[in-house]
Amino acid sequence: MFAGHNPYLVALSVAIAVLGGYTGFGLAARVRGASGARRRLLLAGAAGFLAVGIWTMHFIGVMAAPIPADATYLVLPTIVSFLICALVVGVSLFFVSVGEPSDGRVTASALLMGGGIVSMHYVGIHGLAGSFNIEHEHAMVVLAALIAVGAAYGGLRIFLARHVGRRLALSAVAFGLAVSGMHYTAMFGMHFRSAPELAHAAGGLVASPQVLALVVSLLCFVLAAGFLLFLVPEPRRREAPDMATADDGELPMSATDMLVAGAFATSNGHPLRPGQRVAAAPLGGLGQPRPVPASRMPVEGADGIHFIDVADVRGVRADAHYTLVHDGTRERMSPWSISEAETQLDPDLFLRVHRSHIVAIPHVSLVRKEGDGAVVELDGPAPHRVPVSRVKIAELKARLGLAGRKAHPPTGREY
Repeated sequence: MFAGHNPYLVALSVAIAVLGGYTGFGLAARVRGASGARRRLLLAGAAGFLAVGIWTMHFIGVMAAPIPADATYLVLPTIVSFLICALVVGVSLFFVSVGEPSDGRVTASALLMGGGIVSMHYVGIHGLAGSFNIEHEHAMVVLAALIAVGAAYGGLRIFLARHVGRRLALSAVAFGLAVSGMHYTAMFGMHFRSAPELAHAAGGLVASPQVLALVVSLLCFVLAAGFLLFLVPEPRRREAPDMATADDGELPMSATDMLVAGAFATSNGHPLRPGQRVAAAPLGGLGQPRPVPASRMPVEGADGIHFIDVADVRGVRADAHYTLVHDGTRERMSPWSISEAETQLDPDLFLRVHRSHIVAIPHVSLVRKEGDGAVVELDGPAPHRVPVSRVKIAELKARLGLAGRKAHPPTGREY
């Protein structure tokens, strides 16, 4: 049964599953950083592309199988199979996109999605009509269900991790192989038994394999178009210049810098030449009181915004116009931008070591040179590492009391 599959259609079904996973989870990765109507559109688009990818892969796999020549497709079960897939995928993504999902909620969503994918498969299979009966091996049904739940759990973890670039591509390949593996495992345990008495027993609207092939071809085109559109980069919003975003050591001049420069020029009696800059005075300079650092940081929870003690914060990572806060155990989304976090956090305890990263100096447990920059490890139950840009190495070493120190002779590296 399994050996008689068309290898080209099998390869196409796997490719379609991968494309659907890449586009769907790529859109889903943007859901948690969006709000309002855009959030709903992204969630609907992610669920739609995942459902279309899974469902199209399924029916390409059915067409690849050596099914009886007189087989036709009942329209109602075929449509219902797609609706099941779209519903469970959409609901599962919604459950884990609200607030900070717990492991229990992710597991429950994976069970729902996996069960829905398996249901879609068997409802679609029993939409086949002809002079035959379909039988299934129970062991293969159970194994297919386990693979579907595993694929769903991995897919939801991809969604929560918000993979991009190469990691998203690798995750999509793994997801496509898992979903395809579920389908072909179930097909391996399926057998047709001749039943001539059922030749004209099919009731309701039916579609020929040619009609289904046209529908599947159209959906393949939709998936390919969505994949290509997803690869088009989004226009980047213009943001206020940020003192710590430049890795070349040149600091952009903000409105505050201009005011400070004007005061400096006036106090010294020398006007600035065009393009000339002066060092920006630290906050609290020029007679200004130093702002009081925040003692708590807001993070998103399942039921709203929570606040965590800044003493528990190990690092802050930029994520679009929001940030991800690591508390030593996990990352949680914060409505603060990376620039706002740098402004609000105590500069005596925190240092922006990269345009996308802020670290808590007291929690640095390891630092080592890597390429032109460096890497630091932050302590906690789940230690994690953060890159340090080249222009921030000297400041970081000074803050850690390492200025002027060299490495042991065997390594030849600093620190």
